[in-house]
Amino acid sequence: MTFKQLQRICLALPEVEQRETWGEATFRVKDRIFAISSPDGDSASIKASLDDQSGLVAMDPNTFAVAAYTGKYGWVRVRLAGVPPQLGERLIRNAWRRTAPKRLLAKFEEAV
Repeated sequence: MTFKQLQRICLALPEVEQRETWGEATFRVKDRIFAISSPDGDSASIKASLDDQSGLVAMDPNTFAVAAYTGKYGWVRVRLAGVPPQLGERLIRNAWRRTAPKRLLAKFEEAV
């Protein structure tokens, strides 16, 4: 997966905006961050559950790691080059679902 693919997937989700914060691209729904990518686009931090984080790190520790600072909340650091696009899309959609307000999520799930 590339930064451009991550960006395209994030921005295709309802009510997502990209904003530069802390020198990084942050992707937000209703002003709540669900993904962050480094300026060089080599890696990203993606919101996940603690169980998902544990499973991803166990599955491929060269690609996934506990994110600095936010790892205790389930965020996972992802080396983008090691992630197949389908898995990357699933991770991003799940992160958006964890972050979106319930009303927006229900509207999205209805349309899918």
